Amino acid sequence: GPLKTPIAAGHPSMNLLLRKTFDLYANVRPCVSIEGYKTPYTDVNIVTIRENTEGEYSGIEHVIVEGVVQSIKLITEEASKRIAEFAFEYARNNQRSHVTAVHKANIMRMSDGLFLRKCREAAENCKDIKFNEMYLDTVCLNMVQDPSQFDVLVMPNLYGDILSDLCAGLIGGLGVTPSGNIGANGVAIFESVHGTAPDIAGKDLANPTALLLSAVMMLRHMGLHQHATKIETACFDTIKDGKVLTKDLGGNAKCSEFTEEICRRVRNAD
Repeated sequence: GPLKTPIAAGHPSMNLLLRKTFDLYANVRPCVSIEGYKTPYTDVNIVTIRENTEGEYSGIEHVIVEGVVQSIKLITEEASKRIAEFAFEYARNNQRSHVTAVHKANIMRMSDGLFLRKCREAAENCKDIKFNEMYLDTVCLNMVQDPSQFDVLVMPNLYGDILSDLCAGLIGGLGVTPSGNIGANGVAIFESVHGTAPDIAGKDLANPTALLLSAVMMLRHMGLHQHATKIETACFDTIKDGKVLTKDLGGNAKCSEFTEEICRRVRNAD
């Protein structure tokens, strides 16, 4: 489930700690329009792939003198090569046809330049997958105009954090968006990326969709595709039907009622 780190000195980010401990180098977030859930767009089908271990989130920052703080953006050849190759491998394994590298190499010529260079090299080895590169700000502009032009997006850490939330907003928000953190040697952690929502804790009001869809991602990662499809279909059919929905989805059902309806559909699918 969601983790919260206090905003105060001396409290390291729990998410950052998990990523570093298990070398969870790739954050994967599918953002797909859900039939029956009204949003401004109905044709979103994007996967954001974010380098998860370095960049501005390396945790390297310090006070130079009073009133001046320095934060270091760390980009390495190894991590850039690894995430670029992962993006193309993901596209190929999931019937995706197009990878876009998101960067600001026009400004950060050395750091983002290195990242972009590794993406270009990965593209050279995957001629069956279309490749293009685009500035971060241009991606944002085009995303809100026509998200259907994008397929798989690969980017450094900070850009991925921001852009993946923007993509989630196109399909209805973090409450319906799953996420997976993929590491080396088969280690992976799947999570809903919305907040902990302490204001509704224990009130049976939460929307479990993001958590359920993250579990679907986990099952697929484990090769349990049939089980994953059953749960995913039950979840989407429940939302499409529109009769038993949590408040944020436009209904009046409790979390337990919404979940039970999904479970009923899974049982009936057997």
